[in-house]
Amino acid sequence: MPQKVTVVGAGHVGATTAQRIAETNLANVVLLDILAGIPQGKALDIWESGPVCGFSSQVIGSNDYADSADSDLVIITAGIARKPGMSREDLLATNARIIASVTKEVTRYSPETIILVVTNPLDVMAYLVNKLSGFPKQKVVGMAGILDGSRFRSFLAQELGVSPQSVQALVLGGHGDTMVPLPRYASVGGIPLTELLDPEQIERLVQRTRQGGAEIVGHLKTGSAYYAPSAAAAEMAEAILLDNKKLLPCSAYLEGEYALNDIYMGMPVVLGGGGVERIIELKLTPAEQNLLLQSAAKVKESLKLLEQLELF
Repeated sequence: MPQKVTVVGAGHVGATTAQRIAETNLANVVLLDILAGIPQGKALDIWESGPVCGFSSQVIGSNDYADSADSDLVIITAGIARKPGMSREDLLATNARIIASVTKEVTRYSPETIILVVTNPLDVMAYLVNKLSGFPKQKVVGMAGILDGSRFRSFLAQELGVSPQSVQALVLGGHGDTMVPLPRYASVGGIPLTELLDPEQIERLVQRTRQGGAEIVGHLKTGSAYYAPSAAAAEMAEAILLDNKKLLPCSAYLEGEYALNDIYMGMPVVLGGGGVERIIELKLTPAEQNLLLQSAAKVKESLKLLEQLELF
């Protein structure tokens, strides 16, 4: 029997994620939203592209969580998007209430599912889903590092005039302005990045990576990124649904790793059929560890705001 994925939120990120999953024949897809007609129309449009794009996945739209029952994977994209001048943290109160409602329904209808959180502020929302769902920590994961790493790789490839596929890079920490790109672990065709770019060039691209989402918001004015975020979510969905055991940077719950506790942060993990099957601990320099702790402190500040909402 084909696997089943529910994407909650039929906005740009959710609809594009549903499209990517359907087009690769990964699973049948339910696109779910509270707005009548929106998920139905978008799902029908995606499904009707099947004969042209060569996929046979079923895609349905719904406003009823009952249609999501027994999903193998639920991807949560619901929430408001960032607007110009708005930080991810500004989204916290509104999106937390939305995510609390979504989590209640998802766990009701799919108590054995894995939940992939995409809604911002990402690390805080993943933490909220973890606490409200009562799921094992392995079964709630956030999409962060793949997107941030993809941006970093794109910027590096542009700077060097090479294919992005030749570039490997890693970004840890909170999904926001305090993320921690690790140039020391970046390479181009196996050549260490530090052999190809000087420290000033690297630092400029690191800063652009940290502002990658805001840069897109600045261009769009009334929206935020969705092509790259949906691609990152689809890669994670593939690793889970096919049990690929891929080593990917994802937001995972930490219990002592990297000297951090009771927090979701971007880390290299082995992602497979069981969700986050293992967290990889890298040997960081004192400077890198300090940046990671600074990023964690920023996430902790947001968690304090979350606790004030008394949602759990």
